[in-house]
Amino acid sequence: MKAVAGTAPGGRLAAALESPIVAMSPWIIFSVLVGPGRFELAVGLALAVSVALLIAARMLYRGTSLKILEVSDVVFFAVLTAVGAASSPGTHTWLETYAGEISNLALVVIAFGSMAVRVPFTVQYGRERVSPEYWRSREFLRINYVITGVWGTAFLVAAVAGGFGDLVLHNADNLWTAWIIQIGAIVTALSFTEWYPQVVRSRNGTGEPPPVRNLLIPLAGLIIPVGVVSLIFDAAASWFGVGLIFIGIILARAINKDAEMTPPGAGHPRRRRSNRRL
Repeated sequence: MKAVAGTAPGGRLAAALESPIVAMSPWIIFSVLVGPGRFELAVGLALAVSVALLIAARMLYRGTSLKILEVSDVVFFAVLTAVGAASSPGTHTWLETYAGEISNLALVVIAFGSMAVRVPFTVQYGRERVSPEYWRSREFLRINYVITGVWGTAFLVAAVAGGFGDLVLHNADNLWTAWIIQIGAIVTALSFTEWYPQVVRSRNGTGEPPPVRNLLIPLAGLIIPVGVVSLIFDAAASWFGVGLIFIGIILARAINKDAEMTPPGAGHPRRRRSNRRL
């Protein structure tokens, strides 16, 4: 894949700002941190990160247009900060309880809304990584539709989990609904975002298909800590926490064993090279 020439200086910061994952970091920070007694911290940090990312992007990408997520980040958290500052004690308590679900649902609307108007929000970032001749390619569009949909689904799962904890369990800080399920959904989306483009490119003949273990490694690494935290905070039956740790260990060993037994490039039939490139 050819990078676009002359859009930005090189370096890790420029590469990071080209990623939609970085643009979603204010939302992730907010949805994870917000809760009783933490609204000001969560919204203040999310707004600060949003403004910093917008300024950094404009400094490095002077010739590029504003992105859906960049604008949404600043507007949403600026409005939420103003509402929180001017709210009554009752409204402030409501925000501490439900603002996490509101932010997650806002991202769901952004993700599926951008797909509905045929501009998945990840496309704007992808276009800065490839030459213009690839912007309308089937593979490029498919990658961005699927990844945008996965992120929309992940935040929908987070919103439903948070809503269940607030409305059904009446516990905004429930370990499972407020933390584990929401973080698990985000980790899954992060892992898929890195893994799926390689799958599409391999089908196009531009590389070997990535092993499934690359998708599972982050999830396997999450199971053991979840089991430990479940035992420490007595968030579930002891057998359940021990079972998660046991499953995590077995899965991690299986993944490591598979990686050791499979040399790089082995285990996959060679695909015929194609002139089409993503």
